[in-house]
Amino acid sequence: MTKSYLGILIGGLIPAILFGISGVCQKAATRAGISLPPYILFISLGVMTGTAFAWLLIPEIKVNLKSGGFAAVIGLLWAIGMTLVGFALMRYNVPISKLAPLYNMNTLVAVVLSMLIFAEWKEVNPYTLITGALLIIIGGTLVANS
Repeated sequence: MTKSYLGILIGGLIPAILFGISGVCQKAATRAGISLPPYILFISLGVMTGTAFAWLLIPEIKVNLKSGGFAAVIGLLWAIGMTLVGFALMRYNVPISKLAPLYNMNTLVAVVLSMLIFAEWKEVNPYTLITGALLIIIGGTLVANS
């Protein structure tokens, strides 16, 4: 297996499976009767546990103010997003099977921003990118309206 395919497996396929399972856990937590502040707190405990495993896997500690600031923004945005998902699950009893395809359209936001900010438009095939983006939008819309 080439390094490229191994990177896609490790950084794409396996996380997709883990994120999918986490969506089911979101619904299970809200059905079990958790309120939003403890919901985010316990998610944070899970993140800290994952951090401990990450340090076992990659023991180096390298950080500066800029990189730490970006990481903190990731955490803040993710926590707000997860709070909103939890709120929709709890308050409006929306099926996770409808929410997950919608909030996972975040890939389109990441694609557009990375092409603009990091000039990744130089490294992609625009036709396949546009086709894939349209399929994501069509799929998310179909699932959300099912």
